[in-house]
Amino acid sequence: MIQINDVTKKFGHFTAVIDATLTIEPGSIQGLLGSNGAGKTTLLKMIAGIYKADKGSIAFNEQDIFENEDYKSKMIFISDIPYFFGHANLEEMADFYHKLYPNFSVERFNQLSELLKMNPKKKLSKLSKGMQRQCAFILAIAARPEVMLLDEPFDGLDPIVRHTIKNILIQDVSNHAMALFVSSHNLREMEDFCDAVTLMHEGRVLMTRDLDDLKGNVAKIQMAFSSLPDESFYKGMNVIDKSIKGRVVTCIVKDNLDRVEEYITKADPLLYDILPLTLEEIFTYELGGYGYAIENIIVE
Repeated sequence: MIQINDVTKKFGHFTAVIDATLTIEPGSIQGLLGSNGAGKTTLLKMIAGIYKADKGSIAFNEQDIFENEDYKSKMIFISDIPYFFGHANLEEMADFYHKLYPNFSVERFNQLSELLKMNPKKKLSKLSKGMQRQCAFILAIAARPEVMLLDEPFDGLDPIVRHTIKNILIQDVSNHAMALFVSSHNLREMEDFCDAVTLMHEGRVLMTRDLDDLKGNVAKIQMAFSSLPDESFYKGMNVIDKSIKGRVVTCIVKDNLDRVEEYITKADPLLYDILPLTLEEIFTYELGGYGYAIENIIVE
């Protein structure tokens, strides 16, 4: 487990990350979401041990991660621009990774290279950016890390390769209890991939939420009545937003949905429907109390 407590990082007079606190659990995929400049990459580089926090602590299994060789041998960070040695090919990079990571699997490396149709002897500098990113994934997955940190990892990948790599990562998280922490500015891409989401804005962690919990107790409810109920009706549900058009009422409700459905039925509506919300819609209502507009935080 990685525990980040009250972490702050400054660059001169600019504070990139402010009092960030969160936990990254093994066997989980956690998304780190926010617009460009939110502080995501700086936070990832501190978790990777590249930057040292100016304040606060970052620990892996209760041991400080900075300049911790044991942690580095169990952690892999893929930046938004993968780095390889000049003139190296994939096979040569695999030899290097094999020396660094004790759990590196040559068999896994060969399987992934074949699956993604990658020639291990071709110089990486001759490959496209998308293919270089695939090579970075091959090396990282073959290393069998306990912690994998990804910064905008799927940019430049075609949809089929993106789907394939996501499935491989999901299997490794499930089978090997790997902790996967993924930064992205695209909420929709993370919606079906992550177990939990952390949201950053202007250097601060606004919230961390389990996606099943988020989706399980927030819904859009549309109801039609022969005559509209009075305001006391809405007080019986935790309504966080409401609109009325004619005799049709649309509510966003954050409550136990089984209880809400029973409550609505007693009001004898002409009809009603309970609709799931997208994560973008959920965060729009969740962040209302922060005073931030979702379009300023999450972009497509």
